Amino acid sequence: MKKTTGTDRSVTRNWRPATQAVRGGTWRSEHGETSEALFLTSGYTFHSAGEVADRFAGEAEGMTYSRLQNPTVAMLEERIALLEGAEACRAQASGMAAMTTALLCQLETGDHVVAARAAFGSCRWLVDTLLPKFGIETTVIDSAVNEAWDAAIRPNTKVFFFETPANPTLDIVDLAYVCGLAKSRGITTVVDNAFATAALQRPMEFGADVIAYSATKLMDGQGRVLAGAVCGSEEFINDVLLPFQRNTGPNLAPFNAWVVHKGLETLSLRAHKQSENALALGTMIESRVPKILHPGLASHPRHALAMQQMDAAGPIFSFVVDGGRAQAHAILDALELIDISNNIGDARSLMCHPASTTHAGMTDEAREEMGVTEGMLRINVGLEDIEDLTEDIDRALSAAGL
Repeated sequence: MKKTTGTDRSVTRNWRPATQAVRGGTWRSEHGETSEALFLTSGYTFHSAGEVADRFAGEAEGMTYSRLQNPTVAMLEERIALLEGAEACRAQASGMAAMTTALLCQLETGDHVVAARAAFGSCRWLVDTLLPKFGIETTVIDSAVNEAWDAAIRPNTKVFFFETPANPTLDIVDLAYVCGLAKSRGITTVVDNAFATAALQRPMEFGADVIAYSATKLMDGQGRVLAGAVCGSEEFINDVLLPFQRNTGPNLAPFNAWVVHKGLETLSLRAHKQSENALALGTMIESRVPKILHPGLASHPRHALAMQQMDAAGPIFSFVVDGGRAQAHAILDALELIDISNNIGDARSLMCHPASTTHAGMTDEAREEMGVTEGMLRINVGLEDIEDLTEDIDRALSAAGL
C-alpha cells in the first residue's frame, strides 16, 4: 500500500476539519480504490528472515502482527489524530477499553487520581473500584467548581480524569482552567470527549494532554460497532500507552475500524444537525418539565462556558421529572417514534432512564452524589424530522401527566 496526501502531515495540517474527516488518513493499494480497503488479516508474510527481524527490531517500516499494526486500523488512527489536532492516536476495542488503557498505562501503586464525580457509570467504576484495587488513590470532586480541582491535588497526584459534557448530568468542565492548573503542577489531563467529538470540541486547544473516546457513539453514528480511541503526543502514545496496549491486547478489529472510518466522513454534518434538533427539542421540553440539563440552553449553569468551548451543544441532554421512576418509565413507555435504548450518538433518537440502565451498577449514594435521580431521563436526539420528534415527546409527556 502507499500513503496518499491524506497522511502527509505537510499537506493535511493545512486542511480544515471537514476535509480531514473525508480525506485524512487515506492509504491506497495498487488498485487505486476510492473507498479505503478493509484488511481482514491477523498476520503478515515476509520476503526474508532478515526483513521480519528488522521490522520487529523497529529498523524497517511495515506490519508485523495485527495486535500491533493493521492498515485499516492505522488509517482510522491517522484520521482521528488529524481531526483532534493530536500527534498520534491508538484505536481501542471499545470506549471503556480506551478509558482503562488511558489510565492504567500511566498509573502505578502510590499514584493519585482526581476525577469528576459526574461520569458514565463504568468510568466511575474505574475510579471507585478498579484503581484502588491496584493501590492507586482516587478523589472524586464536583468538576464544575474550579477551586475543587486545586484543593484535591496531593503530592502524588498524577492524573485529572473527567468528561465534558458529562454523562448524564451534562456537567461542563472549564477546560482552560483545569488543563492549565494540571500543566502548572505536572499533572496529566485525560479528557473523555465522547459527547462532543472533535467535530464540536477540541480539548487539546485548551491544553488537554490525552483525549479518550468511545467511538461507538457519534463517530460511528449508526449504532453498528464497538470502538474506542486514545489521542495524545507521540511520546505518550508510543512510549507510555503502546507498551501497555501491545502486551494487554485491547485492540480494535479491522472491520470495526473500517465502519468508524466511514462514519467520520459524515461526523460533522451529523453532529451539527443533531445538535440543532436537540436544541429545538430541548427548548420545547423545558417548558414542560421541572428541570432540564442542556448546555445549549441559557438555563444551564455553565451555558456561557459551554458555548465558549464548543461549536454546538451536542445531541444529548437530560431532563428531570418530579414523579420519580414511575413517571420517567411512563414517558418511555408512551414513546412511539423514539426508541428506548441506552446508546448515544446514533442517527436515531434514543432515550433511557440512567438510574436503571447506564448507572444501575452504582450505589444509591453514588448516584445521589452525582445527581442521577430516579426522575432523570437522558435523550440522544437524532436526524429525524424535528416536527415528528416534537410530536412524539409531546404525546409521551402528556401521557405521563406533564
